[in-house]
Amino acid sequence: MDSQDWNDRYAASELVWGAEPNRWVVEELTGRTPGHALDLAAGEGRNGIWLARQGWRVTGLDYSAVAVERAERLTADLPDEVADRLTWRHDDARTFPIPPEGYDLVLVAYLQLPADDRRTALRRAAAALAPGATLLVVGHDTSNLTEGVGGPQDPRVLFSPDDVLADLADAGLRTVRAERVHRPVAAEAGHRGPTGGGRGVAIDALVRLEKPVPFG
Repeated sequence: MDSQDWNDRYAASELVWGAEPNRWVVEELTGRTPGHALDLAAGEGRNGIWLARQGWRVTGLDYSAVAVERAERLTADLPDEVADRLTWRHDDARTFPIPPEGYDLVLVAYLQLPADDRRTALRRAAAALAPGATLLVVGHDTSNLTEGVGGPQDPRVLFSPDDVLADLADAGLRTVRAERVHRPVAAEAGHRGPTGGGRGVAIDALVRLEKPVPFG
């Protein structure tokens, strides 16, 4: 999908992904000391807004200008102390500018790209990490095609934890967690997951890495 495709998708619905943050973002990042976070593929801002509520300064970036405009509108309704921590930018995850000081957290949530583009974006994300920073990658796992519910049905844009680790094998990062995780969702038409009764289980790839702090 190009930027116009994403613009059309966001324009067709009020909140494509809902207002609540992703459960894995909350699970992995609750209680961490706030700093400066970069939310790549931020969409309408649900995860970035949650981070700002936890005290993070957040730069949210998305390929869709419509998504960025919607995130800005949502930010306008927030308390000033939260809104002041949020900055939204229309930019490309593969080529965005990196500040000299880097980021204390880079979040890449559901950035589903073909393998070459994904690798470029993830390496850019890794390059944006400050020493001691965290890179959290969450996305629709390849196994969803046969075992899960929902998400893209195009195998070219799905990935596994091993794919992420291979993309970043030479980035000098330490692996904290890399596994498939199950997320209960409402089953789509024609699908029934293990929970039955109109419910299903989406399978996500979750990878958390850290950039070591140099000695000396």
